[in-house]
Amino acid sequence: MDSKHQDTNNTELIANNEELENYFRNTVIPQLFVDGNLILRKFTPPAMKQFQLSSGDLGKHISELTVQIRFPTIIQNILEVIETNKDMEKEIQTMDHSWYQMNILPYVIRKSNQTNGVIITFVDITSRIETLNQYEKLNLEYQNIIFALSHDLKGPIHNIKGLIGLLKEVKENDKEETNSLLDSMGKSIGKLLKTIEDLTESTKKKTGFAETSERVNIQNIVEDVLVGLGDKISRSKAKIHTDFQVSELKFSRKNIRSIVYNLLGNAIKFSEKIGQPEVWIKTQNLGTYILLTVKDNGPGIDKGKQKAIFNPHTRLDQEVEGTGLGLFIVKRMVEDLGGKVEVESVFGEGSIFRVYFKQETIHQKLN
Repeated sequence: MDSKHQDTNNTELIANNEELENYFRNTVIPQLFVDGNLILRKFTPPAMKQFQLSSGDLGKHISELTVQIRFPTIIQNILEVIETNKDMEKEIQTMDHSWYQMNILPYVIRKSNQTNGVIITFVDITSRIETLNQYEKLNLEYQNIIFALSHDLKGPIHNIKGLIGLLKEVKENDKEETNSLLDSMGKSIGKLLKTIEDLTESTKKKTGFAETSERVNIQNIVEDVLVGLGDKISRSKAKIHTDFQVSELKFSRKNIRSIVYNLLGNAIKFSEKIGQPEVWIKTQNLGTYILLTVKDNGPGIDKGKQKAIFNPHTRLDQEVEGTGLGLFIVKRMVEDLGGKVEVESVFGEGSIFRVYFKQETIHQKLN
């Protein structure tokens, strides 16, 4: 190889290293660059904070870092991605009980088209997992309430029905028996009302974990979610369009991320079935409400099934993965803080979800 060619290769290598270094220096997400020999070569500042990494860890084998990362199968996962040259996405929990969405992406050298390591991204989803767990627990508690409602109300209702039948058979001049039956009906009705009152109070208590509202930047939330959905977006070649007419709103930070994640994840997941997904995200200031709109080019929803999608464990397409809890959770989160959720859809023509966040103040618009 002549010196001129060698100089060109060195220049390209230096440029690539500087580009990678600059990317890692300015990324707000914990990320690691591990080479093909499983040596840690670079990491972002957030990774230093999150996993207690230091400059002394550079050049170490990834196995020496498992104490900080606390995820036992990370080495096997890295090797699998290098071998298959395919992205990997999974939810993991570290020993400090934090949850992350981990994405392992093959690092491909463009010139040789060979995988020479991986980029590992960690998105903190602890709050989303906690919220999902809370709402799943809430859903189970509501199911118990429904069962209790069915059981506890049947007795008084059947009793009242029977007493009415007996009352019809009582002779007009038998006031004593009439009064006795009416007294029994009054007691049954009283028990019925008390049961309803207890169940109503129970449902109020069980929704007491709703998050306190705070001022959040919706654009940052969406960008964070798009990073979390990076694997799905890449795999499906989804096109995402954004129009942030409002930059800030007042809502629970944890809950709004979960809402955005559910809506965008669904839009991509269902649209992918019929072709390349295309999703439009928009925010508008309506005065009393901040409106978040998520529109997709997916298969759409039959009009007769549009209300059912907000019910727990409702799955319109059994071939698409999911628990059927996502939209139920979205609706509960929004309504718990005075908002509302609407869907507009034509079967075969995509769907539009509108989320109205109740606001007390008007927030700034992006220029």
